[in-house]
Amino acid sequence: MAQNIIIIGGVALGSKAACRFKRLEPESKVTIIDQDRYVSYGGCGIPFYVSGDVSDINDLRKTSFHMLRDEAFFRNCKDIEVLTETRVEKVDREKKCVHIRRKDGSTDTMSYDQLVLGTGSSPRRLPISGADLPMVHTASNLNDAQAIKELVTKGQVEHAVIIGAGFIGLEMAEALADMWEVDTTIIEFCDQIMPGFVSPMFARMAQRQMEDHDIKIFVNEQVQAIEGTDTVEAVVTNKRRIEADLVIMAAGITPNVELAREAGLEISQNGAIVVDEQMRTSDPLIFSGGDCAQVTNLVTGGPGFFPLGSMANRQGRVIGTNLAGGNAAFKGAVGSFVVKIFEAALAGAGLSLPTALKNGIDAVSVQVAQLDRAHFYPDKTMVHLELVVEKNTRRVLGIQGFGEKGDALVGRINAVAAILEDHPTIDRISNLELAYSPPFSSAMDVLNALGNTAENMLDGLYKPIDADGFAKVWESRDGSQLILDCRARQDGEAFAEKYPECWINIPQDELRQRFEEVPKDKDIILLCNTGVRSYEAQLNLRELGMEAPRSVQGGIVTLNKCGLDL
Repeated sequence: MAQNIIIIGGVALGSKAACRFKRLEPESKVTIIDQDRYVSYGGCGIPFYVSGDVSDINDLRKTSFHMLRDEAFFRNCKDIEVLTETRVEKVDREKKCVHIRRKDGSTDTMSYDQLVLGTGSSPRRLPISGADLPMVHTASNLNDAQAIKELVTKGQVEHAVIIGAGFIGLEMAEALADMWEVDTTIIEFCDQIMPGFVSPMFARMAQRQMEDHDIKIFVNEQVQAIEGTDTVEAVVTNKRRIEADLVIMAAGITPNVELAREAGLEISQNGAIVVDEQMRTSDPLIFSGGDCAQVTNLVTGGPGFFPLGSMANRQGRVIGTNLAGGNAAFKGAVGSFVVKIFEAALAGAGLSLPTALKNGIDAVSVQVAQLDRAHFYPDKTMVHLELVVEKNTRRVLGIQGFGEKGDALVGRINAVAAILEDHPTIDRISNLELAYSPPFSSAMDVLNALGNTAENMLDGLYKPIDADGFAKVWESRDGSQLILDCRARQDGEAFAEKYPECWINIPQDELRQRFEEVPKDKDIILLCNTGVRSYEAQLNLRELGMEAPRSVQGGIVTLNKCGLDL
């Protein structure tokens, strides 16, 4: 029997669910209702439209074969009715209908057999004075994108302040500073950029990358007001006043659950719609997904919230299948992500170490720095990775990374993301089969090396100190510490001459013969270029009776990348 399906929200999840369902039940009727004038667009592409990487805003609305996904497209190609600029004001579950209001003010009631809530999310606007000034924008839809792009192309923006250092904040900062040379400042309330996603070390790497491109970043700072009369003049924080003629609010999002709550559907403590693996809400005739729904975090087993367009598309397919009587499942997610940082990328999946500890997990992390291609291949760059592991079970909880070639980094992150739901242990990473050829990877891939390093650490063979630990030792050095530089003379002697009171250079291949030169009454920290030779030196010294020395994870390249210029 033909059904009448209503889908509220037509961006990622709604349009995907509608198209999947119509392929399975072409005789049924599908209506998409959206309060905006645009549907089915790539919202994640907004910063790249503002930057100029995407020249035409309609490219965000087109299919891969260049057809514009507007009302006519859905009507003629998909046999789906789309009502834009139409707001659903109420869902009546008892009568199985929705109450709508059109742009012209007229109202109507539409019945459904099954309903989909793809209402998405709204950008969080800080409750501060000046937040409603004309030059304060968000970057959540195509209307925002057009408004911001028009301002910068007309030369009306010289100083921009972005509130929030998450995905949108970082990408919009690059968009403004790179192409348009706008003086750009980011204000972040937390003590690092990308809070909750990456470790402090990777946050500093990404922050330094942005600062090298003249973006100013202030963390651990609270915005208190936006000054101005008819337009924005400045942003005031608890520490400074920053001149601005454009402010972009990127301080997180809030799931749009008003319709669901008023309809009596179950809402989680985190404020999102509760769904099962089939993406059904507490009403078996109503489905939901995307930015307004909560799913399972496959690493912790607890609730998860992952507002990503890629995930909404996959959930939309599951919903479309189940609307047609199928039994497709969306078990949850591990939270894979990647963000472009000028020429580099920051990526991860699963839990960062701070997040794991916050969840009460006895976790540790290990870091490596290694070339992303074979060392003898001319086109190669360094990639930095961190693995987060539960100590007693050796279960891998997450991975993060930073690298100058995004494809090389994302390939490693995706390889681990794909198996995280299986709760792999570190030996799985050590022996993970990866495609190898010198132009693409090393024979012992950096990912395998990461697993091996974690195994050595948990087995007590490797005693590391991370970049944060080294920085603290270096800043508070009092003569009791000694840096043993294991690099070749041409690399290490200059540092030994610069810091004679706390630095010596003994190449790792000479350490056995020169063991007597190593002081036995110092807190020794081993250092090399990437951490490989200092680990070997650690083993050498242990064999010769010294247990105390620690080895700097990722070596001096990691210290430099974090901003510690020795």
